[in-house]
Amino acid sequence: MDQGITFQDVTYRRQDRLILRGISLSLTARRIGVIGRNGSGKTTLLRLMAGLVAPSSGQIRLDGLDPAADRRAMLDRVGILFQNPDHQILFPTVEEELAFGLRQQGASATEAAAEVATLLQAEGRSHWAKALVASLSHGQKQWLCLMAVLLMRPATLLLDEPFAALDLPTQARLARRLAVLPQRIVTISHDPDAVAAADHLVWIEGGEVARQGRPADVLPAFRAEMARLGDADADTDLSH
Repeated sequence: MDQGITFQDVTYRRQDRLILRGISLSLTARRIGVIGRNGSGKTTLLRLMAGLVAPSSGQIRLDGLDPAADRRAMLDRVGILFQNPDHQILFPTVEEELAFGLRQQGASATEAAAEVATLLQAEGRSHWAKALVASLSHGQKQWLCLMAVLLMRPATLLLDEPFAALDLPTQARLARRLAVLPQRIVTISHDPDAVAAADHLVWIEGGEVARQGRPADVLPAFRAEMARLGDADADTDLSH
């Protein structure tokens, strides 16, 4: 049952550095954006949602489950797309990469291969099956990672700066693809335009929730603060 994503007074420390503190959120919208400066803690927030790291204190639930404690259950519930696909890809060929998640979910080698072949045919990329991943462009690698995640049919997708390294035509194609997906999608970005169409927006600043609500209510304040910081050249606080 879809119960959304909740954070209750979550703190996260990495060694002696406090990355997030006092995060309390209840996220049930279909399209959620998380915005903030580089180093603000937004990627850590996404990793906590995915269960890749556990909070230092507080509680996180995704559809009622603890993502860090119930990693097996998360295979069917949440998929994550990293900013750099090279950090995500594990196998040398396209078909091997696409099949991996299905195998993790319990599909046999034959079943996984059949699903991969069906997907590639539907996408007009059957000739990619034996292709080396290293031969793909950045945008093609990102498509591969997205398809590998979607084959696992997660209820929630977590996207880390999905448009950052793409040219404009590839951004437009990815945006169209994401817009029609039935999953809940959480997109993190430093770019207001990337999250302007979200149903709910969370602004993370200095490891805390600065503001949340509709983009029309959050983005003007975010833009004004970014302009102020730009005028002041105020970036030294992130290096502490």
